[in-house]
Amino acid sequence: MILISHRGNINGKNIQKENHPSYIDTAIEAGYNVEVDVWCLGGRLFLGHDSGDYIVDINWLENRSSKLWIHCKNYEAVEYFKDRDSWGDDLNYFWHQNDDLTLTSKNIVWAYPGKQPIKHSIAVLPEIHNDDVTHCIGICSDVIENYKDESK
Repeated sequence: MILISHRGNINGKNIQKENHPSYIDTAIEAGYNVEVDVWCLGGRLFLGHDSGDYIVDINWLENRSSKLWIHCKNYEAVEYFKDRDSWGDDLNYFWHQNDDLTLTSKNIVWAYPGKQPIKHSIAVLPEIHNDDVTHCIGICSDVIENYKDESK
């Protein structure tokens, strides 16, 4: 089971720290993958949920590519990563709003909360709707630490 920290959160929401580069690194160091919110504004990359709060460069993302699930927050971000696809980058990105599900650039189903069970998908915030995650390949949660023992 792939355990994905939602915006760097491990043991509950921390809105002040979500998407901060050091907070994300802490979650990765704890052994988790991390879903990050990425904006592209004027050709520059930023982390942040509702706006681009923390500037990062492509190297920052590439150095963590095996652990990141990049949620593109605007169309410019999608275009930025799509243009880079031809360069052979190994970034896993997606875009969605309220869709039941979307496919990541690595063809993995990312399912909106409350839409489980979907085989071979990532269950997002399953604790909100008490989703059945038995057929999922991963979980993305603000309380991902709670799922650590279940994934063994």
